[in-house]
Amino acid sequence: MSHLHLASPPLPEKFDPGIIRARFPALAQHVNGYPLVYLDNAATTQKPERVIRAMDTHLRRDVANVHRGVHALSERATAAYEASREAMRDFLHARSSRELVFVRGATEAINLVAATFGRQRVGRGDEILLSAMEHHANIVPWQLLAQQSGAVIRVIPMDDRGQLRLEELDDLLNRRTRLVALAHVSNALGTVNPLETIIEAAHSRGVPVLVDGAQAVAHEVLDVQRLDCDFYVFSGHKMYGPSGVGVLYGKLELLEEMPPYQGGGDMILSVSFQRSTYQEPPYRFEAGTPNIAGVVGLGAAVDFLSGLDRAAVATHEAQLLDYATRSLESIPGLRIIGTAPRKGPVLSFVLDDVHPHDLATLLDRQGVAVRSGHHCAQPTMECFGIPATTRASFGLYNTTSDVDRLVAALGNALEVFR
Repeated sequence: MSHLHLASPPLPEKFDPGIIRARFPALAQHVNGYPLVYLDNAATTQKPERVIRAMDTHLRRDVANVHRGVHALSERATAAYEASREAMRDFLHARSSRELVFVRGATEAINLVAATFGRQRVGRGDEILLSAMEHHANIVPWQLLAQQSGAVIRVIPMDDRGQLRLEELDDLLNRRTRLVALAHVSNALGTVNPLETIIEAAHSRGVPVLVDGAQAVAHEVLDVQRLDCDFYVFSGHKMYGPSGVGVLYGKLELLEEMPPYQGGGDMILSVSFQRSTYQEPPYRFEAGTPNIAGVVGLGAAVDFLSGLDRAAVATHEAQLLDYATRSLESIPGLRIIGTAPRKGPVLSFVLDDVHPHDLATLLDRQGVAVRSGHHCAQPTMECFGIPATTRASFGLYNTTSDVDRLVAALGNALEVFR
């Protein structure tokens, strides 16, 4: 591991969210005169000191381009960059670091697959199967591909609890299905989808599967080999890393068949005005100077998460979600949207006669940060017949006292509207 993945104080043997919380500087601040309660983790997570220090060290002493220089700074930057890739391989349990492409985020990863793999495999009359709970980032790229190719988008529907109707999956998968793309965890509802069942059904018909893991990567222990997905994508900023960097995992045999996504430096073997030849994956898909500091920070975030007792973190987040669900259900006029039996730490809700934007504003005045709107999931909102929700989403540093502050702030907000 590179020296840029700096050591932090020893983690406690037993996971303690209070101790972990102290490692996130932003959480110590006051907002509008109140101690900050940050419940917008599904949008982006706060950053631990470990990530901040790693990026600061790189920017202070190791700024250089990667893969091209023979001087000491370039060699150190390259070592740190590739150490992050290897740390990510271990984090995902991928077969090879060659299966991991650094991108700007989940959105670019999906666009990359659509523009390369999709264009190779999808033609007129073919079908792309999505789910009813997708983020716009896992809808629009496929719509663009369908418009260009003459393909058709089909959708796995969901019930009024926010669960996919898997009984319809067999009929939706057919000889014209070329790809299934769906979320691991819904950003708007928190539903954890049964990926193993869906992937097995798709693969039995020879259909590859792309998983949008943006909402799962910070909460689920991932093993892409066991999961057997063909592609898995996520963003660093949702797993306590920096923004502007993310990962595309793809099975190596698929990446090797895919053409370049963008042309430029570092993705080539040779260039002439007549023709160019390209590097093997993953470098074929990393044209130009990458977000080196971001990749270094992402590696530090992986180190941070890998050093925790992930089972204890998952238990904490599940207990916190249960406590928050019971607490919010006791509020008159509040309805939780998305009540699937298996959920990630996300609570979306509506409050009678109160617009979510107004509610979020009043909560912010009391130092409680939540998200309001359609959460880039307008088809999901349409399924429930609502324009928007207020969403509280939890991270490993949140506690029951944060939930109590949220409930108290909601009570104060209700007084305003009475």
